[in-house]
Amino acid sequence: MKDGFIKTAACTPHIRVADVDYNVSQIVAQIKECSQKGVKLAVFPELCITGYTCQDLFFQDALLDKAMRGLGEIKKASKALGMMIAVGLPVRAKGKLYNCAAVLLDGRIAALVPKTHLPNYGEFYEARHFAPYNGENEWIDLPLADESDVFIGQMVFQCRQIPKLKIGFEICEDLWVADPVSNYLAKAGATVICNLSASNETIGKEKYRRQLVANQSARLAAGYVYASAGDGESTQDMVFSGHNIIAENGNILCESRLFENEITVSEIDVNRLSFERGRLSTYGADSVDVGNICFSVFDMDAADCRLTRSISKTPFIPQDRTERDERCRLILQMQSHGLKKRLEHTNAGAAVIGISGGLDSTLALLVCVGAMDLLKRPHTDITAVTMPCFGTTKRTHSNAQQLCAALGVKLREVNIADSVLQHFADIGHDPQNFNVVYENGQARERTKVLMDIANQENGLVIGTGDLSELALGWATYNGDHMSMYGVNSSVPKTLVRHLVKYYADTCGYPQLKNVLEDILNTPVSPELLPTDESGTQITQKTEDLVGPYELHDFFLYYAIRWGYPPAKVLRIAEYAFDGAYDNAEIKKWLRVFYRRFFSQQFKRSCLPDGAKIGSVTLSPRGDWRMPSDAVAKLWLEEVSD
Repeated sequence: MKDGFIKTAACTPHIRVADVDYNVSQIVAQIKECSQKGVKLAVFPELCITGYTCQDLFFQDALLDKAMRGLGEIKKASKALGMMIAVGLPVRAKGKLYNCAAVLLDGRIAALVPKTHLPNYGEFYEARHFAPYNGENEWIDLPLADESDVFIGQMVFQCRQIPKLKIGFEICEDLWVADPVSNYLAKAGATVICNLSASNETIGKEKYRRQLVANQSARLAAGYVYASAGDGESTQDMVFSGHNIIAENGNILCESRLFENEITVSEIDVNRLSFERGRLSTYGADSVDVGNICFSVFDMDAADCRLTRSISKTPFIPQDRTERDERCRLILQMQSHGLKKRLEHTNAGAAVIGISGGLDSTLALLVCVGAMDLLKRPHTDITAVTMPCFGTTKRTHSNAQQLCAALGVKLREVNIADSVLQHFADIGHDPQNFNVVYENGQARERTKVLMDIANQENGLVIGTGDLSELALGWATYNGDHMSMYGVNSSVPKTLVRHLVKYYADTCGYPQLKNVLEDILNTPVSPELLPTDESGTQITQKTEDLVGPYELHDFFLYYAIRWGYPPAKVLRIAEYAFDGAYDNAEIKKWLRVFYRRFFSQQFKRSCLPDGAKIGSVTLSPRGDWRMPSDAVAKLWLEEVSD
């Protein structure tokens, strides 16, 4: 359970209706298999010891007595496994029969959790056999030799070794009602909700069930383990598919195939969930009334948890092509509408943008076109300015010209070489010294040109810098760092590429598509150092200097959006990028990320306006507030060599 990961399993054993011995043998077999997989929390279906579809056999003492003895066998089998296990069975208590989840821990019954909401409609007749839980908690004796004073009621279990791991249980219909039991469990602190279910399969129910579990885990900022009955239940009037789902904060981590009776295993990150709850000011505090829910502390070996869950190398980018295209379409709309409003509000006569032939300025120009289309203004109200200098290559210069021609925007060219050389002479800088003065002098000259042209045209300078550059401080202060509206300010570099690719694939104009594809194939560079003699080769490649953007975007997402400590960021990066980068290289660039992120905060403290697009933004008026003189020592020490 290192780093807050707990390995969970939703299990569907093959059963026979009312054949307790057989069912127990199948449950025990799956428990042992879970133990071999390193599972710490295993959840089985509703009434799995007897079968959910026993109907009036639930009135038979023979079945109820046998079910209790079966629980005793499972209890013995669970001893010394270091697992929490939940199995379903009918339990007699207080003169009534309850549909219960028996929570087992290290060979003992930690609690019996009864079902609150009993469906009694359609194909369901649970109220015929069971009593609903009425909120009262009691201690009862069970007809097992070593079980007296067993708790029956609602309880949240907290792990002593990992305090953020708090587990609660509900049963099937308890989730499907207007006010689910899990709402109260989460308010009481439960970070993982377990559901023992017997949801039969009908057309369309699979999708609804998946949405229900995902949405509840999102609403509660919780992990959710849903185990459902499957093959072996009576098919007299229903069929059961064994649809198991493990979700975390709205995301489906893993789910079973229907009718396969699988063990579905994944890891829930309770530290991540706790972080999310902590930052949500509207999430219930400890003072919230949680009714009669009781609390229990348990011990569990905090051994390392081998990861099997999918962790994408590109967390800002959906893996599914359809979803990715839809996100790109929406982001371009959001960027364009944000700029539209700003142009409209300021009565700007033009959108003025520096165009380099690189990815960021290309995306910003496409957004300008989208904004003008929304305003029903001509593309000639966009003034694109190309400002060649010492490092500008023929390829990027040509691409900038072709792009502007294809989009029908007004293009101005201002060669800044003489101005920069004059500036070097003014301040006494040797133009053969290719240091930061040499580079930044060009960047600031370009910004001055854009600002002055904007004044000429009563326009706004549109910023092109992206989120990844802001995180690393890879921008010249008061140079490309500054604009009048930054349309890319919350778009990471890895996503910029996909947005331009999407535009190329959907624009419908071969000339535009061709130039966009060549821009996509051009190495990322600020082009501030001289080219080779031919003027065709880029000599300054950004990723050679600061590291691969796919790594930095990964670090940014998990370190900032989810508050992962450096060692955990390193661990999951090594897992996600296994085979792509060796561990030493990942650690090297992670140290670069933290060092630059801290030292360059002063640039982020005075950013121009720009619309928030995704879940991460570094605007000082938005999601991120940080002192510019904070020290990175703690973070760097955690990933030291």
